[in-house]
Parts: sequence; C-alpha cells; structure tokens
Amino acid sequence: MDQFEKAYESYKQQGTPQANKLDSAGKEEIIAVRKNEEDNIIAIKTDSGRELDYPTALSEAKAGNLANVDVFHKYGRDILRSEPDGIKENNLDQLPEF
Repeated sequence: MDQFEKAYESYKQQGTPQANKLDSAGKEEIIAVRKNEEDNIIAIKTDSGRELDYPTALSEAKAGNLANVDVFHKYGRDILRSEPDGIKENNLDQLPEF
C-alpha cells in the first residue's frame, strides 16, 4: 500500500456510519432514483415519499435538507453525488429506480 492509499484509508476511518446518521438528523434521505435513457439521474425519491426533479434536488441538497449527499461543480454545472463513505451500495447510481 503506497502513501496515497494509506492516507485515504486513514481518512475513511475518521467517520463511522453511526456518526453520519447523527449528522443527518432531521434531513431526508434519498432512497431511489429515476434515470433517463442515457442512464443519467433525472429525479430522486426521498424517505418521506417526495419525488424531486434533479434541479430541485440540487437546491434541497445545497440548502442542507438532504442527508449523505454533496453538491460539487463539474462540467460547468452543479452535480449531486453521494458522500464518499466506502459503501458502494448506497451510491446514488446504485439505488433502486422508481
């Protein structure tokens, strides 16, 4: 394992799934996604049952209303993504479709 892998492994160990859940208190979690024909996420569904189009989901995430997601700027626009936690199954792209 090289120095970069060691640094990343150390970073991953700083948080725990329980800590992430505590930070998300009062926030909605994304439980499903809708994709278009090109396999791009175009909408999300939250654990409260709300279905949000992609621009609205971005706004909700920026406002801090969605748990365990980040908004970052890439390709000249804002992008919604799961917080990196080392668990592939909870990545937005891996969630069930609705």
